[in-house]
Amino acid sequence: MNIIDKYQFGRIIINGLSYHNDIIIFPDYLQQNWWRDEGHLLKINDLTSIIDYQPDTFIIGTGMFGLMKIEYALVEKLKDLKIKNIMVEKTMRACELFNKETSPRKTAALHLTC
Repeated sequence: MNIIDKYQFGRIIINGLSYHNDIIIFPDYLQQNWWRDEGHLLKINDLTSIIDYQPDTFIIGTGMFGLMKIEYALVEKLKDLKIKNIMVEKTMRACELFNKETSPRKTAALHLTC
């Protein structure tokens, strides 16, 4: 099970290893160098691996200052796809929530900078 050890602007440490690019965290897998079609706008097509996985809980980290925006109605689209527990927070809080979440099928998509 993946554990976030530390987050700071532009850097995250997961299971003792440091990453410097946006990332999607699955319970036992990391999708490194995650990028979106429009860098600071999260759209449904940016979340293909999340949709395929069908997590119980999905946490979105919008950056240190929350500057990554979410496409209008994205959360509703994800709920329509049977992803029911969705949280959108600044990345520091998203990391805390990920570590506290007990669901074995939790995921997080984290923007590490702004």
